[in-house]
Amino acid sequence: MTTIGLIGSGNIGSTVARLAVDAGHDVVLSNSRGPETLGDLVAQLGPRARAATAAEAGAAGDLVVVTVPLEAYREVPVEPLRGKVVIDTNNYYPDRDGRIAELDDESTTTGELLQAHLPESHVVKAFNSIYVAQLGVLQRPAGDPERSVLPIAGDDEQAKQTVTAFLDSIGYDAHDVGPLAEGWRFQRDTAAYVMPYAVPGPDAPNGPGQQVTRSTLTELLAAAVRYRDM
Repeated sequence: MTTIGLIGSGNIGSTVARLAVDAGHDVVLSNSRGPETLGDLVAQLGPRARAATAAEAGAAGDLVVVTVPLEAYREVPVEPLRGKVVIDTNNYYPDRDGRIAELDDESTTTGELLQAHLPESHVVKAFNSIYVAQLGVLQRPAGDPERSVLPIAGDDEQAKQTVTAFLDSIGYDAHDVGPLAEGWRFQRDTAAYVMPYAVPGPDAPNGPGQQVTRSTLTELLAAAVRYRDM
């Protein structure tokens, strides 16, 4: 099976790792604090998981997931990811990441920032529009009528096919929104971001999840409006 390299092993990264292991993939985990801090997570995931440095995880991965705070995207190693398909899970939170002018004026997107940092990789935006509480429970086998769909965006068609196949293996359908520039349609503060996957209530998005179908997602994406167009 495919080896998934994870640069970042927080909530999203560890959940993607668990889904990948459950689907029969091998995972190589990394974080900013060093592989020795990942022993408990590796033990939980079992023999298909091991810890490494970010550069080693990037080199080992047939497919690489970058899931670090956006403020740290420039620290993602470039050379080990050259020529590889890279999933970008990042979201922009100014309180955490500081102000980024080109995101504030909407002249670019988070996915395009990472692609510019990794010019010879093939970046696909995914996993950023679903909260971790739902990501780990909404997966369903292929053909299950309750399967959910996740949006993806990228500039390389073959890379998007690779990510679609990975999503399928871990229990999700993919909906191709278009190039990376269209990734804004499912970023923070849009209708397709997080809340559709959560059962409505005062504690949402914490708590149980609910299915998002392709038709529902398509409507939500079409309704997205950029601040600069308002």
